[in-house]
Amino acid sequence: MLLTLNWLSIILLIVYAIVVVSCIVVVLSENRNPIRSLAWFIALVALPVVGLIFYLFFGRSMKGHHLINRHNKRKILHNFNRKSADFSTLRISDEEKQLVRLAHSLTHSPLTVNNEMTIFTTGHDKFRSLINDLENAHESIYLQYYIFLDDELGCRIADLLIKKAGEGVAVNVIYDHVGSFSASNSFFRRMKERGVDTHPFFRVTFPQLANRINWRNHRKLVIIDNRIGYIGGMNIADRYVKGMKDGSAWRDTHFRLRGDIVQSLIFSFAVDWYFLKNPDYSLNLKGASTEISNDCGMQLITAGPVDPWNNLSLCFLKAISMAGKSIYIQTPYFLPTDTLLNALEAAALANVDVRIMIPAKGDSKLLQLATYSYVTRCLKAGIKVYSYTPGMLHAKSMTVDNTFATAGSTNFDFRSFENNFEANLLIYDREINARFRDIFFADLKKCRKLKYSEWKARPLPQRALESLVRLFAPIL
Repeated sequence: MLLTLNWLSIILLIVYAIVVVSCIVVVLSENRNPIRSLAWFIALVALPVVGLIFYLFFGRSMKGHHLINRHNKRKILHNFNRKSADFSTLRISDEEKQLVRLAHSLTHSPLTVNNEMTIFTTGHDKFRSLINDLENAHESIYLQYYIFLDDELGCRIADLLIKKAGEGVAVNVIYDHVGSFSASNSFFRRMKERGVDTHPFFRVTFPQLANRINWRNHRKLVIIDNRIGYIGGMNIADRYVKGMKDGSAWRDTHFRLRGDIVQSLIFSFAVDWYFLKNPDYSLNLKGASTEISNDCGMQLITAGPVDPWNNLSLCFLKAISMAGKSIYIQTPYFLPTDTLLNALEAAALANVDVRIMIPAKGDSKLLQLATYSYVTRCLKAGIKVYSYTPGMLHAKSMTVDNTFATAGSTNFDFRSFENNFEANLLIYDREINARFRDIFFADLKKCRKLKYSEWKARPLPQRALESLVRLFAPIL
């Protein structure tokens, strides 16, 4: 019996060694960042079992995988007129024209004009507008959120969607399975049984746990009658309207869109809908005509772990590099890649006014600690860092000089740039840029400016803990 156990142990060790070596070969063959490859090599060798589990959940790459097959993608493209507007008549710089071309090369996203944007900085205003538009829907509602909870706000919207489905409106809903995990299954089942075509994105069950849990759909899109669109940082949950449990405010940004850009939102939703293997006849992919006529330029840039390039990271890098006067960033989590951090430092050292606004009190202690680990280096380079004190700052935007802005679902962190499915607007318009700047400086009045001398003098245990958590920044 003892001999049998010894042989069984040897066989298990051999199998484990083969699996670990295979994982190391995969990591090396993917030609990743050398530091990250070395980190996974050390974890796999030095942390038996634990290192392998972490790799299976967080270490694998999805690049090169296809969400939908080429046949279905051709079907979607056939229904869209994806030609870019002529940007020669827009008041944008040569550098911004390069950014337009970059975004188009990465995602085939056209530059659109004839657009209007309403900016919401409170959940109360955003959801009042959204509910009104949903009430007035006549043909279709396409709704996609990372978080869709069954609290007071979620139930109100679910009831409204059921009501519109009963009136003959085509209602299609995508929610992220992990993001909405705290909502009950009966909540979504009720919508489905009452005519709302509801589907989870990347449903996580035990056999697919390691394959799916790390890659989440973080997009927040709504398209109503193919003529009104919503995009931004707000999910469907009471805290976006009522604030946090301790009574502090939840500061966020969201947008209502009309015009040609809505067609790009439909395209993004359609790609995710096809990925869920839903039939094409359930979506009307034809954008509604618009009476808007202006030169407000917008592109929708989408990104995800399956894309061959880090689309948003590259667009952010290009936008930062073209700054001549100012860069203003609002983000709940600041965990930049080395490339983006270097770009911000280079801009600040070249006397560009670089300002970063983060929450004084975040909704995640680990993410806040990791964020703080980058502050010293930013301050040392001359980047101005501000701590938003009234509550949770969940807004996600970047304004460059006086002509360009980008905002949407993307946080300034590894997860948004590399692991999540995200959607951001690239906006080439002076008036909208000015509105973003006004919002930034209004929020600035509620912030505390961090000083290098004070920040550097923080207790050693605090700094050590931040540095330790930072090691896990790519998977937080």
